[in-house]
Amino acid sequence: MIQRLCGLFIIACVACGTPVAEAQTYPQKPVRIIVPQAAGGATDLMARAVGQRLSATWGQQVVVENKPGANNLIAAEYVAKSPPDGYTLFASPEATFVTNPYIYRNLPYDSDRDFTPVSGLGAIYQVLVVHPSVPANNVRELIALAKAKPGEIAVGTLAKGAAGHLNVVLFEQMAGVKLNVVHYRGGAPSLKDVIGGHVQITILSVALTGPQIKAGAVKALGIGSPKRIDAFPDLPTIDESGVPGYEAAGWFGLVAPAGTPREIVAKLNADIQRVVTSAEFKEKFLTPNSIEPILGTPQQFAGYIRAGAAKWSKLIRDTNIRVD
Repeated sequence: MIQRLCGLFIIACVACGTPVAEAQTYPQKPVRIIVPQAAGGATDLMARAVGQRLSATWGQQVVVENKPGANNLIAAEYVAKSPPDGYTLFASPEATFVTNPYIYRNLPYDSDRDFTPVSGLGAIYQVLVVHPSVPANNVRELIALAKAKPGEIAVGTLAKGAAGHLNVVLFEQMAGVKLNVVHYRGGAPSLKDVIGGHVQITILSVALTGPQIKAGAVKALGIGSPKRIDAFPDLPTIDESGVPGYEAAGWFGLVAPAGTPREIVAKLNADIQRVVTSAEFKEKFLTPNSIEPILGTPQQFAGYIRAGAAKWSKLIRDTNIRVD
């Protein structure tokens, strides 16, 4: 009897200690990070840079898999249905969580119930650039020009409902202007057409526009950051240039399938935060790509997502943007 009770006690102790033991030994095999966009984009580059450093820390391979398509829906559904064991993670831009739930009537995932926030990764501020021939040298002059020619100035942007498109819609709303919106499959084609003079304006990441600004191929009028950035200290913010309160940034973070053990989530967050706050990572990756790290706990990242959803859901409702 005593032996049986002792055996039951040991089993109970082992069962109670299982989550902690999992976290202490995690990972024991390769970890996959699913990216919902093609290789070479900002989210993909961030996932690979962070994954490389996590692999060195863990002594386990971190594999980045690209599953692009359908405005992140394909990858999101895949991760939502994956085992919640910490071995399938999702590095995604904000659209998956803060815009898709409001522009699609039927999603193959639930952004609240199907995922567990792990950690923010980074944010990239967007720059308003124009073709050099546009007779405006600052945001105020561009607004005046747009008001004098409502609907005539063409702005290149991403697919309807994508973050880049919403940044344009927000600018129109806050500046009180009407532009001729032209949709593209990606930021690079949009920027190419601004350089070629086929459209006059675009609002894209500083990482993408920076080299073209420095080369003089486009003219930068303002940046959607709360304060000026080190890469372009003379470039005023759009907020200080006539559109108070305007911010435009693309961000991306890491989530896991709902039900992933809290201890594993906590370990992932701690290890990722060590990467994004390291001096080496800042010097070699963040600063050259003009990326600001997103700091904080899983709970703080969840709050970050909720704040983004509140902002964009209101804009989407006010402007009646729908994809299906």
